[in-house]
Amino acid sequence: MAYKPNGMAVSLAGRDKGDIFFVLEITEKTVLLADGKRRTLEHPKRKNLRHVKFLPDGDFATVCGKISDRPVNAELRRAMAEYKATANK
Repeated sequence: MAYKPNGMAVSLAGRDKGDIFFVLEITEKTVLLADGKRRTLEHPKRKNLRHVKFLPDGDFATVCGKISDRPVNAELRRAMAEYKATANK
């Protein structure tokens, strides 16, 4: 299934606590997350909504332009690296 990222979130619980992910899909109680490296578009992470914090849409808008309509994992990794570099400044 092809997903288009529609936001960004930070994991609040689990061994991936503190990691930033792209939000692929939101259901009633869960969210599907991918970062392009450990969690790819083909095998996204399913996480409880209570265990994630969504980042402001402005943060996502800064990296959204670097992701195509049919994204690949390399694009997610590149956009994530650029976001982390600008967030640390």
